[in-house]
Amino acid sequence: IHLRVEHEEDLALVTIDRPAKLNALNAEVVGELDQVFARLDDDDTVRGVIVTGAGEKSFVAGADIAELAQMNGLEAHRISRRGQRMLDRIERLSKPVLAAVGGYALGGGCELAIACHLRIASPNARFGLPEVGLGIIPGYGGTVRLARLIGLGRAVEMTLTGDPIDAERAAAIGLVSRVVERDVLLDEARTLMRRIT
Repeated sequence: IHLRVEHEEDLALVTIDRPAKLNALNAEVVGELDQVFARLDDDDTVRGVIVTGAGEKSFVAGADIAELAQMNGLEAHRISRRGQRMLDRIERLSKPVLAAVGGYALGGGCELAIACHLRIASPNARFGLPEVGLGIIPGYGGTVRLARLIGLGRAVEMTLTGDPIDAERAAAIGLVSRVVERDVLLDEARTLMRRIT
C-alpha cells in the first residue's frame, strides 16, 4: 500500500507515500489512486479532497522509470491508458480536489497535479514534463490539460523543451493559485478547502 488516506471532518487527505522513490507513480500506485478516488466519490461524508506527497522533496517525481524500462510497447500502452482513466476520474470527481505540491511534480506528477481542480505549491516546488528526454510524450493526457490551464504556447514550450518551472513562475502563468511556505502548505490547503466546502 503506497497511499495514506486520512479523514478530517468533511475532508480527505490522500498522501502518496513512496518517499524513497520520490513518490513515483508505478502501476500499483496508479491502481490504488483509482480505487481510492472511486471510494471517495461515493462517500457522502467527504466534501473535498487534498492530494499531497510524503517527504520533503517530492509531490510525485513522475513515473517509475525502472518499471517503464522493463515494459514492451503493449504494456506501456496499457499502463498509459490506466493512468489516463485514473486522472479522468480525479478530473471528473463530484467534489473539489486540491493538489498541495511541496516539491517535484514532474511527468506523471505534473499530470496528476493539473488533473486536480486546484493547486497550491511551496517555494521548492518544480513542475515539468521531462518525458521528451526519454523520447516519449506525457502519457496521461497532460498535454491537453496543460494547454487548457496555461495556454497553448506555454504548454507547447514546456512539453517540447522538458524544462521545469519553479513555483513563482507556475503562479505567474496560472498553473498554481498561490505559493505558501512549505511548513504551512497543508494548513493552507485545509483552510482553502474548508472555505470551499
